[in-house]
Amino acid sequence: MAHFETQYQRLESSSTESPPGGGDLLVHVPEGTKSPWHHIENLDLFFSRISFCRARNGFTCMLIGEIFELMQFIFVVAFTTFLISCVDYDILFANKALNHSQHPSEPIKVTLPDAFLPPNVCSARIQANSFLICILVIAGVFWIHRLVKFIYNICCYWEIHSFYINALKIPMSTLPYYTWQEVQARIVQIQKEHQICIHKKELTELDIYHRILRFKNYMVAMVNKSLLPIRFRLPLLGDTVFYTRGLKYNFELIFFWGPGSLFENEWSLKAEYKRAGNRLELAEKLSTRILWIGIANFLLCPLILIWQILYAFFSYTEILKREPGSLGARCWSLYGRCYLRHFNELDHELHSRLSKGYKPASKYMNCFISPLLTIVAKNVAFFAGSILAVLIALTIYDEDVLAVEHVLTTVTLLGVGITVCRSFIPDQHLVFCPEQLLRVILAHIHYMPDHWQGNAHRYETRDEFAQLFQYKAVFILEELLSPIITPLILIICLRPKSLDIVDFFRNFTVEVVGVGDTCSFAQMDVRQHGHPAWMSAGKTEASIYQQAEDGKTELSLMHFAITNPKWQPPRESTAFIGFLKERVHRDSSVALAQQAVLPENALFSSIQSLQSESEPHSLIANVIAGSSALGFHMSRDGQASRHLSEVASALRSFSPLQSAQQPSSGFQASGRDGEGAQPRGTSAMTASGADARTVSSGSSAWEGQLQSMILSEYASTEMSLHALYMHELHKQHTQLEPERHTWHRRESDESGESAHEELDTQRGGPVPIPRSASYPFSSPRQPAEETATLQTGFQRRYGGITDPGTVHRAPSHFSRLPLGGWAEDGQSARHPEPVPEESSEDELPPQIHKV
Repeated sequence: MAHFETQYQRLESSSTESPPGGGDLLVHVPEGTKSPWHHIENLDLFFSRISFCRARNGFTCMLIGEIFELMQFIFVVAFTTFLISCVDYDILFANKALNHSQHPSEPIKVTLPDAFLPPNVCSARIQANSFLICILVIAGVFWIHRLVKFIYNICCYWEIHSFYINALKIPMSTLPYYTWQEVQARIVQIQKEHQICIHKKELTELDIYHRILRFKNYMVAMVNKSLLPIRFRLPLLGDTVFYTRGLKYNFELIFFWGPGSLFENEWSLKAEYKRAGNRLELAEKLSTRILWIGIANFLLCPLILIWQILYAFFSYTEILKREPGSLGARCWSLYGRCYLRHFNELDHELHSRLSKGYKPASKYMNCFISPLLTIVAKNVAFFAGSILAVLIALTIYDEDVLAVEHVLTTVTLLGVGITVCRSFIPDQHLVFCPEQLLRVILAHIHYMPDHWQGNAHRYETRDEFAQLFQYKAVFILEELLSPIITPLILIICLRPKSLDIVDFFRNFTVEVVGVGDTCSFAQMDVRQHGHPAWMSAGKTEASIYQQAEDGKTELSLMHFAITNPKWQPPRESTAFIGFLKERVHRDSSVALAQQAVLPENALFSSIQSLQSESEPHSLIANVIAGSSALGFHMSRDGQASRHLSEVASALRSFSPLQSAQQPSSGFQASGRDGEGAQPRGTSAMTASGADARTVSSGSSAWEGQLQSMILSEYASTEMSLHALYMHELHKQHTQLEPERHTWHRRESDESGESAHEELDTQRGGPVPIPRSASYPFSSPRQPAEETATLQTGFQRRYGGITDPGTVHRAPSHFSRLPLGGWAEDGQSARHPEPVPEESSEDELPPQIHKV
C-alpha cells in the first residue's frame, strides 16, 4: 500500500453543523393538495432539465432532436449492413459483365439497382455471417435501451414543459429568447410561492448552480489540482494531453453515478468516504473497481471502435468533400474546456465565452506557419492546379473525358490537395502581433500560465496553447483511438491514484444546507481556497494543498458575481471584491492624473474614431491598442504599470455606461459620472420595470430581448476587463515576490510529498519555483532589474472612455456596484434586502457546512 500514501489534508469548515435530519434533505413526497412542484424530490435533475430545455430551445426542438438521434443510429447500422451484405461490388466496379439486352452487340448501360443483390440472397448472406448477427443483436439491445431512455426523458421533460408554461409563465415559442438569468430569477421567485426545496425558505443563484453543476465542479477541481491522469510525457511526442469523451465518460462512471460509485445518489457522498478511518480499504476497493471497468473497456473495445469509425466516416466524409480544409480548422479541446472553465459556469456560458475567443485564437495559431512549408505549399498548389486546369478544360470540350477510368477521382484528389495547400499559405496583406493576440485571447478565456506572457512568439508557447486549441483532425483521431487507449489509462495510470482520489473527495466535500454535498472549491471561498499570488494574500488560510491553482477561485468568484448581480456573496468574498474595487480605484486614479502628459497617438485615435465608446467590445480593443501604442520606448516595468492603469480605467469608466443599461430590478446604480453628466449613448437604453424584457410599458418583446442581449454583452465585457486586470496584478506580484509564487503542485506533491518536508526545504534554503503542472515547460526567469517596485511612469488614458479634453474628475466619487462597477459615494451599493427567515436553518449564511 505504499503507493497509496497521500498528503491531502482535511479541509475543516468554519460554518456550523447541518441541521438534524440533513440526510433526508432533499427527499419529500409532495402532498396531493399542494402544488405539483411543491417539494421536488430530486432538484438536481429538475434544475438540470430546466437548463437543458432552455439550451435546446424548448420542448419541441428537443423532442425532434431526440427522435432524429434514434433514427440516425438505426440508419448507421442498417446502411452498414446493407453495404456489407447486399451489394455486388463486381458489378459496381465493372469487373463482371452484365447484359440486359436481347442483342449482345448493343452497348451495356449498368444502373445502380443492378449492383443490388436480391432480397433472398441478401438475407442468406446476413444469416451466414455470425459475427454480423452478433453485432446486430448488440446494436438492437443498445437501441432498445436508448428508446426506453428516450420515452422516460420525454415524460420527464413534459413536466418541465408544464413547469415553464404554468409556473414560470414562459411560453415555449419565446423560450429561446430568454436569458438564463431571467429564467433563474423566476425560479427563485417560484421557491417563495411553491417551496420546491424543503429545507430553505429561499433559494439563491449559487444553490441552483451547485445543483446543476455538482459533478462538473468536481471534475474542474480535479483537473485544476492535476489529479486526473490526462497529461503524459511520451518519447518523440514530448508533453501531450489525452482527454476524450470516452475517457471523461469513464471518469464520471467511476466517481459519480456508476455501480459502486462514490456517491449514493445525485446529492450525497457515501458516508464511508467522509471518514478517514477506512481510507486504505476504500482505496483498495476503488482500485479494484477501476480494474474491472478497465477490463470491461477492453472487452467492448472492438464494438466501440467499429462504431467510432462508422460514425466518423458518415459524419465527416461529406464535410471533407464539400470543404476539404475543414479538418485543418481548429476547435477547443475537451481538456481546454475543462481547464478554462470557471467553477459554477454553465455549458452555454462557457460556450459563449470560448466562441468569442475563437477568432483571435485562430489568428494567433496562424502566426506560426512555417515559411518553408509556405514555399512548398505554393509550388505543390501550382503543379496540382495546372493539371486540374487541363482536365477541366478537356471536360468542358468533351464530357466523355469523365468516362475515362480514374479521371473523376484524379479531379477530386487534385481539388482536395489544392485546398489543403492553400490552408498553409497565409494572407500576404496581414501583419500578426502575437503578444496583442494573446492578450485578446486572455480577455475571453480568462486563464493563461505566467510563462506565456512575453513569450507569445515562441513555438513552445504555441505548442502549449495547441493543447487547448487543437486541430479538428487531431480531435477526430483522438476519439478514434480512445477505445484502445482509455483502458490502458484506467488500469495503468488511474489505479495508483486511488487513495489520492478518496482523500480528495473526503477533504474537499462539504455539505450545504438545502443543497447537499458539493465540492468545496465551488463555494469560491478565498479564505479556504484562495491563492496569495492572486490578490488573496492576507485573506486566505489555505495551504498549498487547499489552494486552487491558476487563480481559479478568484476569477470564478468575479465571474459568478458579474454574471449573477443579485447574488450576495459571503463576508470573505465581499471583502475580496471590495479590495479589488479599491485597487482598481487607485490604479485608475493614476491614469486620470497622467492622461494629459502624453500626446495623442495617431493609431489609437483612428481606432477610437471607428468605434462608439458605448460599445462594450470596443473597450477591450482599445485596451489592447492603447497598451501597444507607446510601448516601444518604455521599459518593461513602465509597460506593466501602464497596462494595469489602462485596464483599471476601463473598469472604472465602463461601469457608469454599463450601469445605465441595467433595469431597476437588476443593478441599482446611477448612470451618471462624478460631475453629473450622463455618458453618451446611454439615455436611449435606460430601462424601467421589473423585467429586462419589458423596457417600458409600450416596448415590444423584441426590444426586451435586445435589452437582455445587451446586458449580457456588457457583463461579458466587464469580466474580460477584470480578467486582464487580475492577470496584470498577478504578474506584478510574481515579479516583486517570486519566492512566494507557486503555480501548481509538483508531481511529488501528488504522489506523497508532505507539508513538513516542504517546510524543511524552505528553512534549508531557496528552492526553484515549481512550474505549472498543466504547462511544465521551462522558461527563463525575469531578470533582477525587472522585479523592482512598480513605478508610476507616464500613463496614458485610452479612447472610448472619456472624451478628449474632459476635465479630470475627483477619484473618490465612486463606490462599488453589485456588478463590480461604480456609483457615487452618496449612493450606497444597494443589494436586495434579505428576507427574514423563520427557522434557525434559514438564518445560516450561504456558506459551507462541515460534513
